Amino acid sequence: MEIIETKRHRRPERADLLRFLGACRDAAAEDGHWKVASITLRVRHIDPLAVLETIYEPGEHHAYLESPSAGRAVAGADAVVLGEWSGADRFERARAFADEVLEHTVAVGDVSEPMGGPHFLGAFTFLDDPGAASPFPGATVFLPRWQVARSGGAYVAVANCRIDAGSDIEALVDRIWAAHGRFSSFTYDIPGGGAPGPACLERKEVVSGRRGVCGFRERVEEALQRIEAGYYEKIVLARALDLRFSAPLRPLETADRLRNRFPSCHVFSYANRCGQSLIGATPEWLAETDGRRLRTEAIAGSAPRGSGAMEDARLAGRLLQSEKDRREHAHVVASIRRRLAQIGLRWDEAGAEPRLLDLPNVRHLHTPIEVDLPESVDLLAVAAALHPTSAVGGTPRGRAVADIVDLEPFPRGLYAGLVGWFNHRRAGEWVVAIRSALVDGARARLFAGAGIVRGSDPDREYAETEVKMRALLEAITEENSM
Repeated sequence: MEIIETKRHRRPERADLLRFLGACRDAAAEDGHWKVASITLRVRHIDPLAVLETIYEPGEHHAYLESPSAGRAVAGADAVVLGEWSGADRFERARAFADEVLEHTVAVGDVSEPMGGPHFLGAFTFLDDPGAASPFPGATVFLPRWQVARSGGAYVAVANCRIDAGSDIEALVDRIWAAHGRFSSFTYDIPGGGAPGPACLERKEVVSGRRGVCGFRERVEEALQRIEAGYYEKIVLARALDLRFSAPLRPLETADRLRNRFPSCHVFSYANRCGQSLIGATPEWLAETDGRRLRTEAIAGSAPRGSGAMEDARLAGRLLQSEKDRREHAHVVASIRRRLAQIGLRWDEAGAEPRLLDLPNVRHLHTPIEVDLPESVDLLAVAAALHPTSAVGGTPRGRAVADIVDLEPFPRGLYAGLVGWFNHRRAGEWVVAIRSALVDGARARLFAGAGIVRGSDPDREYAETEVKMRALLEAITEENSM
């Protein structure tokens, strides 16, 4: 990517923008290939989710990811360039796509700011090939036309546009100039904002699939039989709950409620151009990097929170001492270590004890993992090696994933897949899209899962999924019970 240096934080003039885009058009004509012009502007306080709410269009791609405790958020809408793939090579094809786009990208403005410059937003489904009926292909990566982000106390707005040899530069300048003026002093005007949400008319668990009617407990029993037979050591099984409402849902408003209720989680929304979106609040990073250090984590083993301090402490101690939960957690840690080693990354803290990860509604065993990231390995290569982790698939991965497809009465699609971003600095993050809901107009499908190992009890696993699902159910219905 070519970066044109400008005076730090100098406010551009309209004539500057016209000259820049004109030069990009000349370059496109000269080498016969379109260019991406990327303009970054440092702005005052801006809320990426609120901005996305005001510019959201159902017919456009959008992505939003926020980690409130980390002080970082990014949102983008309307794909300037877009890549979609399915198959085992989807991560490699995503990297080749991004490399080609960056080769023909010219960036100006406050590019050196945190989260400055063009950012690729994307999603990867649970399976390499989710099937033709999936709302999302196996992989989607796009460069948004409008991108807003914050990192700590720094806020940026980025406009990306494709320039061809015959592009109308004056029209592009008018559009970008108006947008940057708006981002510099955002008013967050939403037509009809604040109206009450639609009523929930129907709630129905998904139990019927290729194998006929089969409830969650029965699926757990069957998985336990296969574990006992030595087919695999762990499998993660999910439930799905279908909701129907009196009017179309507003998924970004649900995302706002989730980030307020779960400040230690990663809150996300990812939409295709057909009006369908996956929203959720996940506790789990797949991987995050600043380009030099890679951070990932093992999260497995769960317990509910107590109603008071004494009960909560008792449940925490029970979780730390639970042989079944520690064994489930150890499967995830060993799987991550093994897969990192396959791409030359080594984490040697073999004796690390799991910690407690406390969420408002549930508690997990948690092991943070951090390693150096060499130049030869990037975030997409890490994602390809780790996904799907034992925390959402099982151990061994191949056998467990095959049985998930066989046992679950619904396709996962983007549930338990990845949502995230990466940029030209090799920085980026991918989160695991669990504790999530697929929203499609006036309908929503909620997902929650549990890890099954030897010693699992079907009733307790069902109760665990109830606790996980209730948080999203309350956020999406704005009710305490149904």
